[in-house]
Amino acid sequence: QVQLVESGGGLVQAGDSLRLACAASGRTFNMHRMAWFRQAPGKERAFVAAMYWRADSTYYVDSVKGRFTISKDRAKNTVYLQMNSLKPEDTAVYYCAADARVYSVVDTLTSRYDYWGQGTQVTVSS
Repeated sequence: QVQLVESGGGLVQAGDSLRLACAASGRTFNMHRMAWFRQAPGKERAFVAAMYWRADSTYYVDSVKGRFTISKDRAKNTVYLQMNSLKPEDTAVYYCAADARVYSVVDTLTSRYDYWGQGTQVTVSS
């Protein structure tokens, strides 16, 4: 089992930045990919960004390319999501996810991820 705990959400204005963090614990040696998803009110959970735990490839949804950056610190078992130039449409609960299987970083299905955090709210006001 892997436990994930997100932090760093908050209320910001359009154009501001936030950095989310996701701390992993438990059987982290099993992790293959780490990702961020988000869920806006009344919408399904949607993919934002992902990276391999043991390699450097990353993948982003088009709407955040150039604004968001996913990164990791393996020594701290932590993955980050740096969010710049935030927009009101980025408002959502952001979830960290991890998997222990061998799927590609471009596979964005929520069902491909085994472990989920509790989520952290990001609200962007206009």
